Amino acid sequence: MATYTVKLQARQPVAEGTMAFHLEKPAGFEFRPGQAMEVILPGGAEGEEGRHAFSIVSAPHEAELVFATRMRDSAFKRALAALPLGASLDIDGPFGSLILHKKAERAGVLVAGGIGITPFMSMLRNAAEQHSEQSLVLLYSNRRPEDAAFLAELQALAQRHPKFRLVATMTGMARSQQAWDGATGYIDGAFVRRAIEGLPAPIFYVSGPPALVEAMRGTLVDDAGVDEDDVRSEEFYGY
Repeated sequence: MATYTVKLQARQPVAEGTMAFHLEKPAGFEFRPGQAMEVILPGGAEGEEGRHAFSIVSAPHEAELVFATRMRDSAFKRALAALPLGASLDIDGPFGSLILHKKAERAGVLVAGGIGITPFMSMLRNAAEQHSEQSLVLLYSNRRPEDAAFLAELQALAQRHPKFRLVATMTGMARSQQAWDGATGYIDGAFVRRAIEGLPAPIFYVSGPPALVEAMRGTLVDDAGVDEDDVRSEEFYGY
């Protein structure tokens, strides 16, 4: 890994309480879709080390680096939110092993809860750009559409890239102010079996908070009958 100094170019909300940060991409920074980087704030954040790891949302072909995070009330997040556009900060990376397999004849099933979507955004953007022939399915669970980061982009990707299918589900529509005509309820064994029917020898990737990752591994192996050797996971880096 190497450390680079970059500038904050833009920030934008991508869901309720979730913000994407756009950084300039330094020369020589190369990464694979699904990898992460550390973001190091100038001067540190009070009570914390001033650095935090985030999965990279942008794809390798894009001219910027993007990460997204829930804007929780922590010293780091407050300092991050207060950074003016044009401010300098450091990044360290890339690192991480949640990377799609190379055998295009085997499908990839991506399972994300909430902000765990971020490493998969890079994978899916890259697959669309490369016109990949690999079948990809995303199982994406959120409480409400308002909470689902990048949902509109994912829906557009599914329309544009014929090898990608989005299966999104909401678990708390009683508290939503938005309409939703998709699936509701939790991702259980039956949900997984329906979603993967007909897929060629899928390999599964799980990203999200530690409790979700542990529970979903159990759902896949114990309830959906997936071989545990075909499940790859990484506890999500950045809230």
